[in-house]
Amino acid sequence: MVAEEEGAILTTPRYDSEQDPATPLHTERLTWSVLLARWVGFAKSATGLPDDSAGRRLRESVADIIGLQAVWFALQSLDELEAAEQKLGLDRAGVLIERHAMALHNRWEEKPMPSEINELVADAKKTWHEQRGKFDAVGGSFNL
Repeated sequence: MVAEEEGAILTTPRYDSEQDPATPLHTERLTWSVLLARWVGFAKSATGLPDDSAGRRLRESVADIIGLQAVWFALQSLDELEAAEQKLGLDRAGVLIERHAMALHNRWEEKPMPSEINELVADAKKTWHEQRGKFDAVGGSFNL
């Protein structure tokens, strides 16, 4: 399917056979939809993990991993919000990052946390700090 939105032509597979080809393709919704589908697949795959301590720890980490990925992704679009909403978004993102990171660290305190999870936590925190720096640079104020 080819759709035109704001002067750009996008090619995407047709997901709904009943969808009108003239309907604009909303890439922000498609992106979140694709991410949601991946997260659902990831969560489903976790049900097949072994029923030992490592499998349980990974299974219990799924919601926090998905939460961190969602916050990281949302932070990429923070500059599309009004300044007041950016401040609120940064505040909420910071709380969520700390909550998910703490849960993961607590869950993995007896064993080394997998490097992929460490990278995810670090990436989320780094992106939050970068967005905070952008907000501060344009005259916003932000205090934690």
